[in-house]
Amino acid sequence: MAKPVTIAQARVVLDDPHACTDSGDVLTVFGALFDTLVKRNDQGRYAPSLATGWTLSPDARTFTFRLREGVRFHNGDAFDSAAVKYSLERMARPDMGATLGAPGVYAQYLAGLEVTCDGPHSVTVTLAEPMADLFDVLVAGNIVSPRAIEAAGDDLAARAIGTGPYRLEGFVANEEIRLAAVPGHFDGPVANAALRYIRGATPAARLALAQDGSADIANGLETAEQQALAGGAGFTTIDYLAPTAIIFMFNATHGPGSDARVRRALNLGIDREALVRDVLHGAGQPLHGFVSPVHYGADRNSPGFMQDKAEARRLLTEAGHADGVTFNVYCPTRLPDEAQALVKAVEMQLADLGVRFAVHLEADRTHYANQVRLKQIHDLCVFDSSPMSTFRVLHEKVDSRVRGSWWEGYANPAVEALIDRARRTVDDEARESLFRECYRLLQADPPWLYLYNHRRGVALRGSHPRWAMRRDGILDVRCLPALG
Repeated sequence: MAKPVTIAQARVVLDDPHACTDSGDVLTVFGALFDTLVKRNDQGRYAPSLATGWTLSPDARTFTFRLREGVRFHNGDAFDSAAVKYSLERMARPDMGATLGAPGVYAQYLAGLEVTCDGPHSVTVTLAEPMADLFDVLVAGNIVSPRAIEAAGDDLAARAIGTGPYRLEGFVANEEIRLAAVPGHFDGPVANAALRYIRGATPAARLALAQDGSADIANGLETAEQQALAGGAGFTTIDYLAPTAIIFMFNATHGPGSDARVRRALNLGIDREALVRDVLHGAGQPLHGFVSPVHYGADRNSPGFMQDKAEARRLLTEAGHADGVTFNVYCPTRLPDEAQALVKAVEMQLADLGVRFAVHLEADRTHYANQVRLKQIHDLCVFDSSPMSTFRVLHEKVDSRVRGSWWEGYANPAVEALIDRARRTVDDEARESLFRECYRLLQADPPWLYLYNHRRGVALRGSHPRWAMRRDGILDVRCLPALG
């Protein structure tokens, strides 16, 4: 077997192929092992993968897919419409797709779907409700071998049988994943015949693995590590935007954050550039809306929030807080790892407006996520918003009719009317225009305190001036240059 290209990352785990995750470390492995019906292209739109083409009904409920012929799973099973039906129905189960205590994430979109096999290479998916953004869910819908899944039981390695360009060769939990290229993949040959993922728990640990020759790729680097490798160490370093939004979520049901004037005042009261400089040491980008600037429907021409202390003070006074206001802030000790420093920095920026924080720390991140899901966030909580789907963010976090896992009491009927229209709008440009209007409305009446996106780095051994990270911040091993 060829010497593997070694990738150092923070987590080295295999997850269930239908787990709902936004972890780049998990998704890069999924992307090697599995294919989906559709994939995102370089522009963030959708392109064929296991589906070679599709049609949508005008009411955005029925999707018919033409399937690729001649494809086999790693265990030799033929890929066909039955595998698609099995995979989508498994994905739609309420006991699948759990993440950080939120059960059945995909079930909220796929519950009640009907999947009809129209022969071995055609399948029709009919949804219970219109959803023009179904592809935002299907892009995470790894197609699996029914026989392999049924035989695997609880063995995650035995479930890792897809049609992707790499097959699993070995796995040691939290230590190593070994993959070998599959000849004749429909996407064409990959540049590296074998891959090996190893764990570097911190950016400094991943830097050390690159410097001592143990790793050919080091991902999730921060500024200091990028600089250390950029200085003639034989690596190409790439800086990229992580689309996960770092935010404070307001309790919009009761407390000071239930007043739209207060929510807007805090957004006007902070200096995001200073937060990026002081908290992230420059490794970030100010966030001015409910999704990142690389999301579908983000209004990149919007001027965003300029700090305006006078207007912030006027709004707080109008809301009855001329003498100041105290927020009880729920804060994790990790994810984001800078959460405590961020809370202190934001409080310092708002101090001259009379805004004070009483901080409640939580070391158990899973318990913290469960408390957020249960709407037990005090007045404000530190959070991240990670789906690369604008529709999912609106559905799960903003729409008061859904009251999703991460919704905290906000309601905006004008936004909800736009969501309904977007559900039924199959034309991509028209739907994007509706999301841009949502973006502007959620700037005027923000549900959260918008803060920043991180900037991260990846280093590749050798000179690769034309290579770029994918816009969703996931390391796509199919597109790597030859590194062996």
